[in-house]
Amino acid sequence: MEEETKIETEKSEDVRLDKPKKKKDKHALEIEKLTHLLGEEKEKSMRIQAEMMNFKRRKEEEVSNYKKYANEDILKDLIKVMDNFERAWSLETEENAEFLKGFKMISDTISKILAENGVFEIEALDKPFDPNFHQAVLTEAREGIEPGMVIEVLQKGYMYKDRVLRASMVKVSE
Repeated sequence: MEEETKIETEKSEDVRLDKPKKKKDKHALEIEKLTHLLGEEKEKSMRIQAEMMNFKRRKEEEVSNYKKYANEDILKDLIKVMDNFERAWSLETEENAEFLKGFKMISDTISKILAENGVFEIEALDKPFDPNFHQAVLTEAREGIEPGMVIEVLQKGYMYKDRVLRASMVKVSE
């Protein structure tokens, strides 16, 4: 009987020893879970911060580009006016020469405004054709001129700062 009591006592001691270990294990598992969740939340937070920084950068770029090219539409309209002046000069005769001098003064003023706002003409004549700056409308075979060269400018093209405002309409050699 003593032996049985001893065994029971040992078992009960073992059980008592096991219980704190189980509690420790539960706490350790709980801490591990919480540590893992905290890591996930930190990662989410960092991703959100990165997204916000990227969003802010994109918005700043958009606003900067908007400010940089804010006058684009009105400058395109002024170019159309310049085209009309050039058409008028092509019709110059002795009778209307004095009248066209007034047009020339207006045209010079508009040209100055365009230049002050960063608009300049795209040089195209006798240059290699570049689809980024030229729009080929016609082609023509000409002796002595290598293929792919601009041989005539049908409508001037313009750049606005570093952007094509209007491509040059050109005739290209074959």
